[in-house]
Amino acid sequence: MSFKLTYSTMFDPPAQLHASFDSAVARALTKLGARHALHVAGEERVAAQYFVKTNPADCEQVLGEFPAASAADAAEAVRAAATAWQDWKRTGPARRAQLLRGVAGLIEERVYDIAAALTLEVGKNRMEALGEAQETADFFTLYAEQFERHGGFDRPLPDDPLSTHVSHNRSVLKPYGPWVVIAPFNFPLALAGGPVAAALVTGNTVIVKGATATPWAGRLLADCVRDAGLPPGVFNYLSGQGEVVGAALIADPAVAGVTFTGSHEVGMRIARALQAPPFPRPCIAEMGGKNACIVTAAADLDRASTGIVRSAFGMGGQKCSALSRLYVHEQVADALLAKLLQQTAAIGIGDPARREHWLGPLTTQTAYENYGRYVELLRGGGARLVAGGERLRDGVLGRGWFVRPTIAEAPPEHALWNEEMFLPILMVHRVASNEAAMELANRSPLGLTAGFYGGAHEVGWFHEHIEAGVTYANRPQGATTGAWPGYQAFGGWKGSGSTGKAIASFYYLPQYMREQSQTVVE
Repeated sequence: MSFKLTYSTMFDPPAQLHASFDSAVARALTKLGARHALHVAGEERVAAQYFVKTNPADCEQVLGEFPAASAADAAEAVRAAATAWQDWKRTGPARRAQLLRGVAGLIEERVYDIAAALTLEVGKNRMEALGEAQETADFFTLYAEQFERHGGFDRPLPDDPLSTHVSHNRSVLKPYGPWVVIAPFNFPLALAGGPVAAALVTGNTVIVKGATATPWAGRLLADCVRDAGLPPGVFNYLSGQGEVVGAALIADPAVAGVTFTGSHEVGMRIARALQAPPFPRPCIAEMGGKNACIVTAAADLDRASTGIVRSAFGMGGQKCSALSRLYVHEQVADALLAKLLQQTAAIGIGDPARREHWLGPLTTQTAYENYGRYVELLRGGGARLVAGGERLRDGVLGRGWFVRPTIAEAPPEHALWNEEMFLPILMVHRVASNEAAMELANRSPLGLTAGFYGGAHEVGWFHEHIEAGVTYANRPQGATTGAWPGYQAFGGWKGSGSTGKAIASFYYLPQYMREQSQTVVE
């Protein structure tokens, strides 16, 4: 690309980007309906059963048939990873980094075709889809660079203060072994590719389980890893039901560690399972968010409204970082709501493959049904719908899972303040003071991201008191969303994360390794 694409720069792309994406969509449409394979031990494998994946923007359009991996397939993938690990862990750091950069290069070469598939499969608009594809390439590049910059995490320590012998000491971080990555449906490429890159560069082998709702993305990642020339068994890809293949992977004693992205409930269940005998195993779990934004009386309301709409309604609110709770000072609440209504009404809704549509469909029928249920709950309990509340059933929109972005004012005791809806639903509450807003923002047991719009003199106060791992102050690009590898680390506090270490941070890679203290006496 002729410019650096990130989630901050995606709002004014060059014309060539649109032309290239349109060509990629046209190519993708000619290849729909294919049957895809598992990737195990360096080979493409057929499965005993397959499932059909359709386009959420047009549920009659079949994207392809994807393998429903079995427990036996999971066991075979773990065995392949365990066998390959013996050589992979002895592969030099420079060689591992070189191979990862090769994966990054292939993703970048294919970035438009991968993005087209993401648009058709997930329902992302073109810029969200291109952003995810490029972000995945950047994960591979960043983690290779970080591992080399840290010298493979092999550190000399001072010699023991002995007068009779020379005693040399070192701290060496070493890989665990076969590592499972369980990816979510909303970022099926980036949140598979990022942990895969981290696990591989640190010397682990990998088994990826993609989400059943979005299996195509994982398959495209597997193609890039395969074509980059990684040894057989170092990377393995499975798709299928979590209760079958995911459960089998978690229960396999040969699995050394797990990275999971998804709900708090499932993440905690996996974390507990990995603490069972014969010994505890690491679990890196990112478990969602119920993200809040505070708007004070000193805020720039134009900047705030832009960032709020982008964060609450981008990708239909189906981001763990999406804004769902807005606490606004009563002095500016009416003015801010007027701006939010104006911007929300201007959102183009429709087939996300088309340039004029910013908001595509929800990814799953379950989300579509949940939207209707939540809207009914917002019609009661003292809440008031300000905008939206409709499932769009007319014309071509009726063939997909389209809904209207929704804004609702609600009292703080409404039950939905505590539920991660994962939908384009923004709840709003007026507050009499900044302190009241902060108390409500921190009331959630989750603490992933948080946003703030106010005076420069208030930003320090916000950062001192907010309980969230990712914070954005006065950011029009997104009130609570938009982390990019190398620019923002991404990880949650409280119930949003199991480790307190963020994706793409300085502290992420060591989580995939265990420390060995080495003392040698001459």
